[in-house]
Amino acid sequence: MEHGLDHGMSPAHLAVEMEDAEKLQALLDGGVDVHEEHHGLTLLHHAIEVEVDGHVQTGDWLHVDMTALLLVNGADPRRRSHGGTGVSAEHFAFVNRHWLGAG
Repeated sequence: MEHGLDHGMSPAHLAVEMEDAEKLQALLDGGVDVHEEHHGLTLLHHAIEVEVDGHVQTGDWLHVDMTALLLVNGADPRRRSHGGTGVSAEHFAFVNRHWLGAG
């Protein structure tokens, strides 16, 4: 993502994109729906995508902070993307070898 462009993301999805756990927790504490979607991805799907992308691009360990935060806050890994018609976050994580999201 280019600096300064949020692509119409909500504050919660932007916090996931920027891996800002403190901001995301504050938003969740303020009542943001943990299953909010942006372009068909729930916050959990988005977190898994961002964490896997970071791992692939840098070669560093897979960081799972955002996924862990969302799971602790009640995100359902079996919830499907695209309003219930897509794949579950659990399956998305499994396919992308994201150990925490895959349960």
